[in-house]
Amino acid sequence: MEPDGWAFLQLLLVASVSHAEEPVCRQRGDPENPLLSKNGDIMLGGMFSFHTSWKDRKDTYMNQPLPLQCISLNFRDLQFAQAMVFAIEEVNNSTDLLPGISLGYKIYDNCGSVARSAGVTLALANGNEIVSIPSKTSCTRPAYVQAIIGATSSPTAIAVAAVIGPFFVPVISHFATCACLSDKTKYPSFLRTIPSDYYQSRALAHLVKRFGWTWVGAIRSNNDYGNNGMATFTETAQQLGICLEYSVSFFRTDPSDKIQKIIGIIKASTSRVIVAFLSRADLNVLLHEFLYHNLSGYQWIGSESWIFDSQTAEMDIHHILDGSIGLSIPKAHVTGLREFILDEKPLNSSNNGLFTEFWEALFNCKFRQSKSSADTQRECTGQEDVTGVQNSFIDMSLMPIFNNVYKGVYAVAHALHNILSCNKTCNKTILQHIRKSHFTTKEGDEVYFNENGDPAAKYEIINWQPRENGIVEFVTVGLYNPSLVQEKQLNLQNQSLIWARNSKQVPVSVCNEKCPPGTHKVLQKGRPVCCYDCIRCAEGEISNITDSVTCVRCLPEFWSNERRDSCIKKEAVFLSYEEIMGALLTAASVFGAYMTIGVILIFFKYRKTPIVRANNSELSFLLLFSLILCFLCSLTFIGQPSDWSCMFRHVAFGITFVLCISCLLGKTMVVLMAFRATRPGSNVQKWFGQTQQRLCVTAFTLIQVVICITWLTTSPPFPFKNFKEIKDKITLECALGSAVGFWAVLGYIGLLAILCFIFAFLARKLPDNFNEAKFITFSMLIFCAVWITFVPAYVSYPGKFSVAVEIFAILASSFGLLICIFIPKCYIILLKPEKNTKKHIMGKKAP
Repeated sequence: MEPDGWAFLQLLLVASVSHAEEPVCRQRGDPENPLLSKNGDIMLGGMFSFHTSWKDRKDTYMNQPLPLQCISLNFRDLQFAQAMVFAIEEVNNSTDLLPGISLGYKIYDNCGSVARSAGVTLALANGNEIVSIPSKTSCTRPAYVQAIIGATSSPTAIAVAAVIGPFFVPVISHFATCACLSDKTKYPSFLRTIPSDYYQSRALAHLVKRFGWTWVGAIRSNNDYGNNGMATFTETAQQLGICLEYSVSFFRTDPSDKIQKIIGIIKASTSRVIVAFLSRADLNVLLHEFLYHNLSGYQWIGSESWIFDSQTAEMDIHHILDGSIGLSIPKAHVTGLREFILDEKPLNSSNNGLFTEFWEALFNCKFRQSKSSADTQRECTGQEDVTGVQNSFIDMSLMPIFNNVYKGVYAVAHALHNILSCNKTCNKTILQHIRKSHFTTKEGDEVYFNENGDPAAKYEIINWQPRENGIVEFVTVGLYNPSLVQEKQLNLQNQSLIWARNSKQVPVSVCNEKCPPGTHKVLQKGRPVCCYDCIRCAEGEISNITDSVTCVRCLPEFWSNERRDSCIKKEAVFLSYEEIMGALLTAASVFGAYMTIGVILIFFKYRKTPIVRANNSELSFLLLFSLILCFLCSLTFIGQPSDWSCMFRHVAFGITFVLCISCLLGKTMVVLMAFRATRPGSNVQKWFGQTQQRLCVTAFTLIQVVICITWLTTSPPFPFKNFKEIKDKITLECALGSAVGFWAVLGYIGLLAILCFIFAFLARKLPDNFNEAKFITFSMLIFCAVWITFVPAYVSYPGKFSVAVEIFAILASSFGLLICIFIPKCYIILLKPEKNTKKHIMGKKAP
């Protein structure tokens, strides 16, 4: 027979023999024995970490692994267990709550181990006894305990709640804060008397934001407590604009090289604030290394797991954690509990082994003399005074947690009381009654659970403040109540805070200094949003708040100041009489007008002389008058533009220049006609006499008047605020309205000027000693040159400079006409009177 077949046959034989014997229900694995127990009518289970660690073992997988050997007695959880016993004894002695019914308890040690917690949970659910039952009866029975009090840490609470949840046995934790435990689909029977980390994590983020810390580091326990708590903190921090420079995880069993890596990360960081979402046991392991590396000067933000733990403060001999700030549940007091905890009789009566270990750890002694000669520990008598020892066991700083245990026991007692008091139709499930329980303890604390099995959240803000004797005092510096409106949830007393290195100044922890007003933040490529450069706002943009994300553009009539933090009204610029350029142009215009008036006076005084009478003196006086208007019309271009000035300046310019050119055109035509009239048989002069000249000037001028009226009635010029030409100023100018109208006016002047130039050019060589056509030709050359260069200059120069160019063109062309045509005549009249004769003008020599 093959080996596989033989093994299968042996298995069948064993199964048949076992079936023939009386069936016995036995608990698999090693039996779990409670460290504290007491019989009662109704049994409650308890689970605490009486020890914080266990001895390492090497499993060979050849034999069944040995049970965990727990080490490092934990006074804190021993106090929790005594708080549970105290509450049970108080209920048993009560005449109002569960009268005539006694509560018993079985309290186990889970050593802080998740695996051991699962085994202890099964022991609490089934008991340890070997039970014989009839062959046809199911091997199942009701739970051994009605509820479980305890599971101090979140990882062990998760294990307990997951194992016992399907049986709907209530588990009430006093210190497991992981927000994940609020999920009733996974943990239907879990409740707690301490708030969920959901509120604590958010509160820590708001606390960090309150002090302006936007660049922080984070260390978390590598378990459900730390990972879930830090996840909520990170999410809230991002919403508040807080960045994590690093976020590292740690568990107390991690190798030393990981601890060294964490220390290296902290030393290399630039953030000065560390958020430590750590269990007390994990922090204590790290603290030894921090002390060795003197990792001081950092501001620590702590979770409730360690922030008010006196044992951790005693370990911090180098005061690395001084100034720490964090959240704790509010202070509480349970009358008689301190005296009960300091009474060793409950421990002595329940488990002699536990009492012996406790007493030896408390007094650092041995109950019997060691056989080793090297053992110098003194012997214990068991009669030592507990209250006189300086040990964490007598420290009652964890009274709020004791109170949580106390409230958990009373929640079960009230639920049992309600079940026993209700009629046959009420719900007999203890879990439902605990969820609905609502009562007030003897100290006035209101106890109730929400739909997730969580109590109302409220925290005190604790600050580690060192005293002169080297002892750290946990000082309450504020409150956090998430039930209030957002603005009032966090209430702090900043004046009483002490920070890292005993400083009273709030430490700074930012990736970059805040951007001052006038700048905006620009993110640094590849870095978190809290790391940025402060870039000065561009011209015309401002930022008037600190850490502005963007710059705001000023309204069109405003401009940014030098600091770029406010908008100031733009200066309105136009060609004014007060500025130098305006004053010079004004002076030139007035000078030109007076100069023309002077010429008129000279001509009027010598009006009967040949040189004045030649070439139609009437046109000469009209030309001089039009030149005065040309000089004066340039003044309309100076000053602040208005509706009337914008229309008047262009109309006056257009009409006066046409009148001026029309007179010149008439003069050139007179010269040409006079020459042709001297020819035999010519009757030209009668067709171009003074009347015809007047009509010609009037007709040419009326055409320009019609063009101007058409321009003004269709789309006239208007004052315009130009924001584009000069960025930081408003240029007040006259918009053309209709560009066609403007260029029609200018083009008509140019057409007449060209005609005048052609006629004058044709008459330039006529046989007169004083041929006016020569001067007209030269003046027209100047006139055309000025206005041809005016066009590109007018288009190129912005704002008031274009106005100055136009004025300059008007003055230059006016002076050109005045000087070229009339100054030579004035020269003859005043300085060469001998040439002011008809013979000389006609070109005849003197006899």
